[in-house]
Amino acid sequence: MAIPTHALAVVAHAANDLRIDEVPLAAPAANEAVIEIAYGGICGSDLHYWLHGAAGESILKDPMVLGHEVVGTVLAAAADGTGPAAGTTVAVHPATPAPGAVRYPADRPNLSPGCTYLGSAARHPHTDGAFIRYANLPARMLRALPAELPLRRAALVEPASVAWHAVARAGEVRGKRALVVGCGPIGALAVAVLKRAGAAHITAVDMHELPLQIARAVGADAVLKATDAEAIAAVDADVVIESSGNHFGLASAIAGATRGGRVVMVGLLPSGPQPVAISLAITRELELVGSFRFNDEIDEVIAALADGSLAVDPVVTHEFPLSQALEAFAVARDSAVSGKVLLDFGA
Repeated sequence: MAIPTHALAVVAHAANDLRIDEVPLAAPAANEAVIEIAYGGICGSDLHYWLHGAAGESILKDPMVLGHEVVGTVLAAAADGTGPAAGTTVAVHPATPAPGAVRYPADRPNLSPGCTYLGSAARHPHTDGAFIRYANLPARMLRALPAELPLRRAALVEPASVAWHAVARAGEVRGKRALVVGCGPIGALAVAVLKRAGAAHITAVDMHELPLQIARAVGADAVLKATDAEAIAAVDADVVIESSGNHFGLASAIAGATRGGRVVMVGLLPSGPQPVAISLAITRELELVGSFRFNDEIDEVIAALADGSLAVDPVVTHEFPLSQALEAFAVARDSAVSGKVLLDFGA
């Protein structure tokens, strides 16, 4: 198949200005493969660029193709001979670590201060994402998928890797009591990872009924409404995954942790001071641990999805063709009615 010169893409132009544009396709660099994108998962950062024109401190200055949770098939392999061959189905690791003036541990490239990410306005010019029918991507980003792993399920590889990294930051969880606060896609996937890792009992917390149903389907033993402060405080969890991304959720995570427990903060709170009862963390000697993106966990996630040991299918609640991307984003913004929303680029 000849490589097209143009393709449809989901482009954020400014706050509340999301479009399906036909964009020109540049010739791939020698180290880039051309990927025919099959599925893309809508992430919270994609929603922020659409709704607010920014994701945290990353402010949209120019139109930008969104999307970093993508899978597809290699249409043309990289000319330099690196990466998978044409016809290979692949997942994408969307990060490009880069050196910077700030020090970071060499074995944790996710903390690289110069790191770029597909579909990110953190730097200017922005890094276009891959919500486009055909994407030129560096061969080093590509991970070949086992034949037994369908592309639709593989669309969860990137967010599942975020959840896997968060659970790894919690340390050994086998036989322990776990609490997950916030059961959007990342929280639900954290439940699934905790279940696979052998947590003895998992309690899931959310404001809405649908996320709690999904959490049960992927392994939660008990669910609680976020408004039930007394019940959350009584959980007494050894390990807590905070994935709500707001200070109320972090307060619940601290309250629900046992003395000497560990709270992993994967939900990205807004920048600036947050009103949280840190005194409780001090008197209980809690460990508050950050978790940001992921590193090579993606390879373990792919293997676990392929062998069926990581159950994630209930996390996907909706699927839309690219032509209905605006409707898909509207559904994805309402966590009361949706889990992970996928775009089907081949429909």
